[in-house]
Amino acid sequence: MPVTDEAIEKIKAMIVSRELGPGSRLPKEADLAERLGLSRNSLREAVKALSLIRILDVRQGDGTYVTSLEPNLLLDALGFVVDFHQDDTVLQFLEVRRILEPAATAMAARLMSDEDIVALGAILDGLPEEASLEELIENDLEFHRRIAAGSGNMVLCSLVDGLSGPTARARIWRGMTEEGAVARTREQHRAIFDAIAQRSPDLAQAWATVHVAGVEQWLRGTLGAAGSALG
Repeated sequence: MPVTDEAIEKIKAMIVSRELGPGSRLPKEADLAERLGLSRNSLREAVKALSLIRILDVRQGDGTYVTSLEPNLLLDALGFVVDFHQDDTVLQFLEVRRILEPAATAMAARLMSDEDIVALGAILDGLPEEASLEELIENDLEFHRRIAAGSGNMVLCSLVDGLSGPTARARIWRGMTEEGAVARTREQHRAIFDAIAQRSPDLAQAWATVHVAGVEQWLRGTLGAAGSALG
């Protein structure tokens, strides 16, 4: 195992064992390196890597701390992963979204409070008839975010939210280029909302699947056509 990976694993073990908890300050570099049997250089590289994925927080002049380890914080890295990949790689993220989001929607249909359902409907009602594409995307993100939160599962919510934002670029592209895409999105959002309001998990899950799969199918066809043209 490379020395940096070994250093990462040893720090991770300290966190998993709760020797270091959320908000804990790491021992001084020299002390920690000696204790873990690592060189200071490999320890530094490990700390840098763990700070990039938001597990550690390096505060200049103060020390290095374990973050809150909240799921939404740790899963922020998903956005960077999508941004660094192009073309058909985004389809894999849409596939994961198609698996997770319908499940979250079904859970929301069972668990959302009446007040949260009213607020969800207000999001749809607040979208102007002649909304700009930017307004549509913002409304779309907020709609899906509220449903994910309504699942009552913080980890699932963070995963869905992390996948929804970065793949918005595909939805913007579709809205600009495919005739009728905006109207279909509105209709499907309304159908998802109605199923949640009716406390119908199976119907809510089905409509969420149709909704996400539509973007995935469109992007798959678009990328395929582009590839054929280049070939």
